[in-house]
Amino acid sequence: MSTSPQDVLQSVFGFDSFRPGQADIVDHILAGTPTLCVMPTGAGKSLCYQVPALLLDGPAIVVSPLTALMDDQVAALRANGVAAAAIHSGRDRAANVEDWRRFQGGEIKLLYLSPERLMTGRMLDALETVGPALFVVDEAHCISKWGASFRPEYEQLAALKTRFPEARLAAFTATADAATREDIAAKLFAREGEIVVHGFDRPNLFLGVEPKSNGKAQLLDYLKDRRDVSGIVYCLSRKDTEKIADALVAEGYRALPYHAGLDAETRREHQEIFMAEQAVVMVATIAFGMGIDKPDIRYVAHLSMPGSMEAYYQEIGRAGRDGRPAEAMMFYGLSDARMRRQFIDQDGEDEAHKRREHKRLDALLAYCEATRCRRLALLAYFGETDGEPCGNCDVCVDPPTLVDATREAQMLMSAIVRTGQRFGAAHVIDVVRGADTEKIRERGHDGLPTWGVGKDRPKPFWQGLVRQCLAGGYLELDIEGYGALRLTPAGEAVLKGQATLEIREITLSKRDQRRQKVAALADDADVDSELLGGLKSLRKTLAAERNVPAYVVFSDATLIDMCRIRPENLDDMGLVKGVGPKKLTEYGEAFLSVLSGRS
Repeated sequence: MSTSPQDVLQSVFGFDSFRPGQADIVDHILAGTPTLCVMPTGAGKSLCYQVPALLLDGPAIVVSPLTALMDDQVAALRANGVAAAAIHSGRDRAANVEDWRRFQGGEIKLLYLSPERLMTGRMLDALETVGPALFVVDEAHCISKWGASFRPEYEQLAALKTRFPEARLAAFTATADAATREDIAAKLFAREGEIVVHGFDRPNLFLGVEPKSNGKAQLLDYLKDRRDVSGIVYCLSRKDTEKIADALVAEGYRALPYHAGLDAETRREHQEIFMAEQAVVMVATIAFGMGIDKPDIRYVAHLSMPGSMEAYYQEIGRAGRDGRPAEAMMFYGLSDARMRRQFIDQDGEDEAHKRREHKRLDALLAYCEATRCRRLALLAYFGETDGEPCGNCDVCVDPPTLVDATREAQMLMSAIVRTGQRFGAAHVIDVVRGADTEKIRERGHDGLPTWGVGKDRPKPFWQGLVRQCLAGGYLELDIEGYGALRLTPAGEAVLKGQATLEIREITLSKRDQRRQKVAALADDADVDSELLGGLKSLRKTLAAERNVPAYVVFSDATLIDMCRIRPENLDDMGLVKGVGPKKLTEYGEAFLSVLSGRS
């Protein structure tokens, strides 16, 4: 076998030279230095451990979280003439036994295992008789509770250093902020060794974010010029995944759903079609993506916010792996932020973990509402603070106009304080705009000094202001209080006149302009009476079940607004007057069923 990394690179993999940074990582591993490598997706991390694995005397064990990822890596190695195998539950037992015998006999150089299979007493005992020269932990962010994709079984890998003191140890990930990197190194290496950060920038990716008003319509508009290329559309739920895939198929797209609720054979079939064919749209939850190495994915679109900046970076990293221009587009709204907060607060009892995740979400909100280069905001989160505006994001291409919104913010914040900081955005905005609802009347909020002070501004303006105040840290969501808005110290300073507030100018979309015209129509003269009757019938049933008056469920004005707006999903339903966070959760799906004719 060749005796230098360069020889192996050329004779086995067919490359004339390493990419920037690869050779240094190879040298670290060969020198026996425990090494954590953070490299952007598509930068060639696999070669960084495959080359030294072929140069070392003993075999290498690669720890990987997904069977599909293992199989792809093994197939690629075998195509280059490298003896590699993966042992996992998705393969025939006889095949697993045969590959293990070949591995024990020294015929297999790289063996891929899941952490669950590796860290059994029986497997560890068997490996001690073989004497692995190298352990590689792929997707290493899974070892850290501070990371975006924590898997408890990965934590057991911390025992490798003491169990196999003579073996080299390396870990790789594309997604880890500074705290996550330190946590990985502490667990795997006891903080000995090197952390190599090979940059996070993907300059070929165009970054864009758009406030969400009607996610499906916005997505269809975005995709209309992208029919001939492949892309991924990420949705929050299985239900949304199916719904959006069906909508795209109806519009003539080759769209396939992918989520954990589908059987394994269907997921495999859809993934194979996506990998092999052109102009396919994969509509998926986060169950899809890790290890996907399709080079010509031209866009990744998010129909709701990811859980963190790490998750976002990992997901958009699936686009443009061939180095050609690709796009990352996100549509997000206040309901996304509220739902993400709820997910965090429902995730176990570790309060320190919850605080970290809320801070991560804060960073993503700030990214969504960035008024300066979006790429610089993304890279700064991962600790890269040098650089110039990229010229390849929506903010650089079409810089927002910044305006002083101190007066409007004080109106909003005064309404929040005067209503006891106990209500969500919908009710507070109704107060500011002088709405006449049962909720406002029964609480006496129509007698507040702030009632109606912002009636000259449309609802979408106030919704945009709330989003920017949340992103800027002037307001926060009280999730335990069903998404109530509260002032932060920075917000209190603005309210008291001790600080000013500058925001990006909020302009109305065509859809919002249409809604303004609709809202100006009188009472229910323009409303579908049959549909309104159906909504009232459902309201009567729900009220009877709960032994409350009908208006406690929803007022007539709210039902009329539903008929006019015709919301198609929970995000749209949240725009209806009188639908606050609690009622949205409790009644939203039931009323959507009537509106869509499903009941």
